[in-house]
Amino acid sequence: MATTIEQIHPEKSQKFLAVLTAATILVAATALWLELTTMLEAISFVMGALCVWLVVRENVWNSPIGLLNAATFSIVFFKSRLFADAGLQVVYLVLGVAGWRLWLGGGKNQTRLGLSRIGKVESVWLGFFVVSSTLCLWMTLQHLGGSASFWDALTTSLSLASQWMLNRKLLESWLGWIVVDAIYIPLYISKGLYLTAILYAIFLCMAFIGWRQWHRSWVADSQPRTEEAA
Repeated sequence: MATTIEQIHPEKSQKFLAVLTAATILVAATALWLELTTMLEAISFVMGALCVWLVVRENVWNSPIGLLNAATFSIVFFKSRLFADAGLQVVYLVLGVAGWRLWLGGGKNQTRLGLSRIGKVESVWLGFFVVSSTLCLWMTLQHLGGSASFWDALTTSLSLASQWMLNRKLLESWLGWIVVDAIYIPLYISKGLYLTAILYAIFLCMAFIGWRQWHRSWVADSQPRTEEAA
């Protein structure tokens, strides 16, 4: 059975999650009080931070929270004329349901899905998808009069590729999220979505933590097989 982060550090997980939840609620409440954001963006902020931390911990409850987060963010982005990002949230709803099912029963004999690494063929196909999807979306968004069309298209394509890898619990999904989050921060600042920009700065930090934690879990899970093979 796959070794999860929750099994390795259960007490640390609960304490950090409590601190994170309190901090995000405080930041969201402060932004609301200063009239720097809307209630919908504040709610999305809290759910988004909670969702990503649960992903880091390999906790399957990230899926239902992620579905709610996608629904609220789709409205936030549509109002800011980031049409690709708004549409991306709708796609997340579909991929989120698929990922939920995979995490619960996508492993051997319909057990919980374990961590793995991406193969060379899949890497090439995902790279082709990102390039072709970015070009197609860029031209479409320019025609529709979208804002920041190229960056909107690029981040959408990278996010879809990263979500695909995340659904399959591939370690490299965190590398995709690191690149995406680094681009999103200045993009959202330019659109006046300051709370969302802060959220993606938190996402960026979590992505680095996620890579490290998932790598440790993958090593712990693969070690017994290595010793048996020897």
